[in-house]
Amino acid sequence: MQNIQLSVQGDRLVIEVDLSQELGVSASGKSVIIATTGGNVSVPGCEDIKLGVNIYRPQPVSRGSRRMASY
Repeated sequence: MQNIQLSVQGDRLVIEVDLSQELGVSASGKSVIIATTGGNVSVPGCEDIKLGVNIYRPQPVSRGSRRMASY
């Protein structure tokens, strides 16, 4: 997990993420990753419950990267 803290408080799962962090650009280059579990992980203390989280910000589309229609 990167930039995600999980805790169980009573019957509630608390997910904590620092939204000011950026982990880098996604493999496709379309978004900036803020936090990820890196796939499915077990909830602390509840190993039979799984969780998968990706938090990201879409990359702005630059004018030079748009495809022009060809005729």
